[in-house]
Amino acid sequence: MLQKLLDAIEAPDGAAGRKAQARLDGLTKPLGSLGRLEELARRLAEITGVCPPAIRRPVIFTFAADHGVAAEGVSAYPQIVTAQMVENFLAGGAAVNVLARQVGAQVVVADLGVAGPLGGHPALVSRRIGPGTGNIARGPAMTREQALAAIEAGAALAVAEMEAGADLLATGEMGIANTTAASAMVAALTGARAEDVTGLGAGLDAEGRRHKVAVVERALTVNRPDGADGLDVLARVGGFEIAGLAGVVLAGAARRVPVVLDGFIAGAAALAAVRMKPAARHCLIASHRSVEPGHRYVLDALGLRPYLDLGLRLGEGTGAALGIGLARAAAALLAEMATFKSAGVSERAP
Repeated sequence: MLQKLLDAIEAPDGAAGRKAQARLDGLTKPLGSLGRLEELARRLAEITGVCPPAIRRPVIFTFAADHGVAAEGVSAYPQIVTAQMVENFLAGGAAVNVLARQVGAQVVVADLGVAGPLGGHPALVSRRIGPGTGNIARGPAMTREQALAAIEAGAALAVAEMEAGADLLATGEMGIANTTAASAMVAALTGARAEDVTGLGAGLDAEGRRHKVAVVERALTVNRPDGADGLDVLARVGGFEIAGLAGVVLAGAARRVPVVLDGFIAGAAALAAVRMKPAARHCLIASHRSVEPGHRYVLDALGLRPYLDLGLRLGEGTGAALGIGLARAAAALLAEMATFKSAGVSERAP
C-alpha cells in the first residue's frame, strides 16, 4: 500500500491556483486586502485542482499511542494519562472535541498502541501495533515492519474517510512522552542539535528539560537514525501514532486532499512523510506555530509559514481545528464573494 501511495503523489500543476488568483483579483475588494486568507484560498484550489474548492466534510485524525521512553522520566504526567485522555476524546470533553464542533469537523480517535486499558467505546478505532513503543533511550522504538504497519494503518483510515466524502484532513495526536520522540525525530531529520529542538513538553521545569535533552541525545546516539530515510527515523526513534499520521499525510497527498497540520508532533510526522516522498509537501497547510522550539525547524524544513501564532502547545489536533476554520472561511470567500462586474461596483481607476 505504501508504495502505491508514493507512486501516486505528484506536485500540482498550478492551473487551479492561477484561476483562483484571477478570481480573487476580481472580487469586490482592493487587491490583496484579505491578506493570507487569499493565499490560503489559492493554495486550497491548487492542492485540489478545483476552483473554487469546497470544504464540506473535514476530518481530524487524533491518533494515540504510548512511548517506552516515558520510563526515563521525561514527562510531567504519568503514562496512564494517554488512556485517560482517549476516554475523554471519546466522551467529547477534550479541547479538540470542542474546537472540532465549532468548525464542523469530525474527530476520528484511533488507538495505534496505547499501553493502558481502554473501554469498549463504539467510536474508538483500534489499529494497535503494540502496547507502546520501546524505550528509545535504550534501543529502537519499533521494527521497520511495525513502522510500515503503522503508516499503512493511518493511511487506510484516511483513505476510508476520503472515500466516504472527506475533503480536508487534519492531524492530531495523544501520547505521554511523544514530544521526546518528536524531538529525536526532528533532530535526525533536520540535523539540528537536541538542545535546540527539545522543549518543555507538557509542563516540565528547567531541570526536567535538561534531563529530557540528555535523553534525546542518548536516543540519537544509541539508534543512529538515517535522516535521509523517513521510515528509518520513525522506526528508530518515532512513535506508532506519529507513523500513523505520516500515513494520513501520504494518503491525502496521493488523492490531492489538503492536510492541515497541528503542531510539533504532527509536524514531525509530516516531515518524515516528506522524506519518503518530497512532493507530499504540496498538500500541507501549517495551521499554527507551536511554542515547542523544534517546531520552527520543522516549518523551515517543510517550507511552510503557519497561519496562526497563539502560543498553543496542547496537541490533540487543536491548532489544526482552528486551521480548518480558516480554510473554510478562505474557501467561502473565494466561492461566494461578488465580483466587481456581478455586483455593479466600479473598479479602481487606472
